[in-house]
Amino acid sequence: LYLPRLFVYHADAEKGSVQSETFKVMERRLLRGIINPAMIVTWVFGLWMAWKIFHFEGGWLHAKIALVLVLSGLHGYLAAAVRKFAEDKNEKPARHWRIVNEIPTLLMIVIVILVIVKPF
Repeated sequence: LYLPRLFVYHADAEKGSVQSETFKVMERRLLRGIINPAMIVTWVFGLWMAWKIFHFEGGWLHAKIALVLVLSGLHGYLAAAVRKFAEDKNEKPARHWRIVNEIPTLLMIVIVILVIVKPF
């Protein structure tokens, strides 16, 4: 949830500035140290629970897994953006990143509702 918010500020920073270089370090460390390992652990334990507890049954579970796949695709998009920012090749405005910043939150809300309500 924090990485796209960093992109909002980074997009407004002047390329080559001290602020821009600081954002590069923060983004790289966040992605490599927290986000990548968290995604791996989430997939491993999520699939294990889907198999062991729910036996991959239930439409809500399939919908949840599909949304987690979308979230993983967003992860790939953000990882590519970290590389672009690191090379000073970002061409997206801060407004774009403000919109992207809301996507993971919306997905997580829907995922949690699916898990709690199990509507189908």
